[in-house]
Amino acid sequence: MASVLLLLIIMFSSTLAQSKTSPNSMILPLKTHKTTHIMSSNSKQASRALSFHHNVTLTVTLTVGTPPQQVSMVLDTGSELSWLHCQGRRRQQLPRYSGHVQSSRIVPDRHLFFDPSRSKSYTPVPCSSLTCRVRTRDLNIPATCDRKNLCHTMVSYADGSSMEGSLALDTFHISGSAIPGVGFACMDDSGSSGMMGENDKKTTGLLGMNRGSLSFVTQMGYLKFSYCISGDDSRGVLLLGEVDTGSWLKPLRYTPLVRVTDRLPYFDRVAYSVHFRGIKVGNKLLTIQKSLLEPDHTGAGQTMVDSGTQFSFLLGPVYLALRDEFKSQASKVLRPLLEPNYAFQDTMDLCFLVPLNQRTLPTLPSVTLMFEGADMTVSGEKLLYRVPGGIRGQNAIHCFTFGNSDLLGIEAYVIGNLHQQDMWMEFDLAQSRVGLAQVSCDFASQRLGLGQ
Repeated sequence: MASVLLLLIIMFSSTLAQSKTSPNSMILPLKTHKTTHIMSSNSKQASRALSFHHNVTLTVTLTVGTPPQQVSMVLDTGSELSWLHCQGRRRQQLPRYSGHVQSSRIVPDRHLFFDPSRSKSYTPVPCSSLTCRVRTRDLNIPATCDRKNLCHTMVSYADGSSMEGSLALDTFHISGSAIPGVGFACMDDSGSSGMMGENDKKTTGLLGMNRGSLSFVTQMGYLKFSYCISGDDSRGVLLLGEVDTGSWLKPLRYTPLVRVTDRLPYFDRVAYSVHFRGIKVGNKLLTIQKSLLEPDHTGAGQTMVDSGTQFSFLLGPVYLALRDEFKSQASKVLRPLLEPNYAFQDTMDLCFLVPLNQRTLPTLPSVTLMFEGADMTVSGEKLLYRVPGGIRGQNAIHCFTFGNSDLLGIEAYVIGNLHQQDMWMEFDLAQSRVGLAQVSCDFASQRLGLGQ
């Protein structure tokens, strides 16, 4: 997750609408500050369409334990292990894939931690169990035994921060139903720095949605999920399962997931990794060596579609090629910031000065990311981000929303959620592919029965 993330707050409404296409489909409209959206783990799950609001982090609100405790978890397709801050300890937000601006510690209130001592259904996972010995095999840091012979887990981030705790099982409560035995990590310590807004301070943990054995979507047995993030306001929709969208959604263009069976030191086998083929700025195709866009023999250079990261990041040589061409074209309508040592979040060093009294940006050259079988075009305001507090005289600083992966210390391309706005993003685990199509997310929400 980036230090500035996209907020996806999922909130429960009192009515359910049946899908028009399948007796097993179910649409769950959601509104402010209620819960829940998780699905049954049997083989005939109902599909569920959920509305959300977003701002800084992509967050689902639900209840866990017996009796239920309300928690708020960041939804992250770039992570496997779901986790909750436990025992109410002092903690910090842990951004991923980003540099940081300031430190900010929080004392969590009753919704910011999960108290396992209050849950009668909470069950620690012993390190001798099959879950600990086998299902943790895809975690970046291997599980170990702690002094109590419990399955000890640890996660670390690109900024050097880390947290650790114990793997556990507990009951997740879904639309009046109780789903027992959902695995997650109960984390009791953390340390990081990050730029945090008010909404960031209201998250309890993270919901891992990649293809790993312990991910939430794998545990629940869903073979497909989709989301659409509005670029016009803070609304959107998350669909768990499948409904017929053929009457209102353009045909999706699919890009296959990269298949790597060998364990490579720098390749995440359970990420949603796609084949990167090229970049266009406006109508100009950049000259980039094909080898720079493909993973090398160590796995470095994979391209991951990540809901937990706001901006997109490219490996150094490709980033520089994109940066220089975009600057060349955009400088015809905008004045570049001429401060060689300035870089937003330490990774985005192409910035422009926009007059404070200018309400809209001029027409900018689009950036098209070309994948095998599908393209993703980024245009308009998604290309520049206004830096909070960034003022130079009568001008605001706006920075290019692509950053340099090399400055993060990660050997990968990351496609962030800002550049996925106003696109239907489908993650098809059964067919090992990602589908995308441009759509108005407000329109999609209406067609799925969620309204405004």
